[in-house]
Amino acid sequence: MSKRKPIRLGLMGFGQTGRQIYELASRCDDIEIVAIADIGDPKILHYLLGSETRSVSAHQLEGNYLVNSKFRSRLMPIDQPAEMPWDAFGVDAVIDATGVYRTENFMQSHLSNGAQRVFLRTLPVDTIDRIVIPGVNSTAAEVGDTMISAGSGTSSALCLLLHILSKHFDIECASMTSVHAYTSDQALQDYAGSDFRRSRSAAENIIPNTHEAHLWLDKVLPKFSERVLTYVLNVPIHEGCLLDVNLVMANADVAASDVNDVMRQSVADHAGVVDVVEDPIVSSDVIGSSLSLLFDSKGTIKAGQKTIKTLSWYENLGHAARLLDVVRLYDSLDQAGEAA
Repeated sequence: MSKRKPIRLGLMGFGQTGRQIYELASRCDDIEIVAIADIGDPKILHYLLGSETRSVSAHQLEGNYLVNSKFRSRLMPIDQPAEMPWDAFGVDAVIDATGVYRTENFMQSHLSNGAQRVFLRTLPVDTIDRIVIPGVNSTAAEVGDTMISAGSGTSSALCLLLHILSKHFDIECASMTSVHAYTSDQALQDYAGSDFRRSRSAAENIIPNTHEAHLWLDKVLPKFSERVLTYVLNVPIHEGCLLDVNLVMANADVAASDVNDVMRQSVADHAGVVDVVEDPIVSSDVIGSSLSLLFDSKGTIKAGQKTIKTLSWYENLGHAARLLDVVRLYDSLDQAGEAA
């Protein structure tokens, strides 16, 4: 039997998520990053990659190529999807890791330029073929999907929690607050931005912010459509996020210990994606975790007759890992179709 060829993957954007995807791919044998579109100076992009991975020697810059022991990636000084010639690199798929080009027209540009599929690292703005959250709805993926979102780190954590618990408990409604590290689109100093609160310094403030996860739940967990509210507090830390979810149970007999037990039991079915921590950890303890949901058993409390509060942890590296999992999922569908 011939060895299966690696997936040829293109990256649009080489910010934190793009660098994490690159680093994760360099550790495996089934994915090659063949081209990266980013207008940053190649020397600076290489420098930032070394800072992200803490391993400068593992990745070399050779002219306009990033090189590691597994593959060579052509750096292209391009910042618009319509200008990137993916066909010249024979890519199987593209991950748009910018967080900016979230509408159908931008995704179509990737497809028109040679990508067979485009995966968003964020939730979409308008049209999407599928939102796929590994561990929740992977079986819904279809070979004909070409525009796919892997959600976000926050929406993945929320969907996993709701999916697991709703198998065992009747949940009437829920509210989520993500205590989230500041993001690259926030200003470090007060600066007039897209709205009043986001114009304040990310380094000095807790900034209330909206989140779109509840708007797309019907695409992933239809039974929770219009039954969940989502919100964000951006705080002055660079990494490590906390998911605070209040669940209103239909059955008043459900105890905090019942919820913890279910989450512990779920780990075996979600290896590498979900885990439970029994120690009293804080946000910095989750940095470097490739999990999508680290459930905090010490944070589960019952309030009143039916409300259970849960705490969970996650960081961006987990979302980068799930993006690659979704790419692999669709490649498997292609392989199965060819074998049929």
